[in-house]
Amino acid sequence: MSFTGKYELQSQENFEPFMKALGLPDDQIQKGKDIKSTTEIVQDGKKFKVTVTTGSKVLTNEFTIGEECEIEMLTGEKAKGMVQMEGNNKLIANVKGLKSITELNGDTITHTMMLGDLTCKRISKRV
Repeated sequence: MSFTGKYELQSQENFEPFMKALGLPDDQIQKGKDIKSTTEIVQDGKKFKVTVTTGSKVLTNEFTIGEECEIEMLTGEKAKGMVQMEGNNKLIANVKGLKSITELNGDTITHTMMLGDLTCKRISKRV
């Protein structure tokens, strides 16, 4: 199953408290919560390029499954991390105490982020 495609945010749960816990400023959180972000994923075997566009903010990360890489966080900070694949439809990353699970089911991507006991869930559909 290939992750390649463009996905538009459909719904999100717990966005504001999660982003606050990450340290994003309130004005950025307010702007980001109402914007339908798009995620573009290009998968070439074990290599991935993920570009998330939220309004004028663009965040791009490239990684290879199972290899250490530098990941740009939502705060703009860069941190070392590693992305693993579970089955053929689930990507799991752990970066600086943040656990991220991206699961592809048909044309829907569910992105769950966990920080301590706080969870944020975002659901996007292929466009």
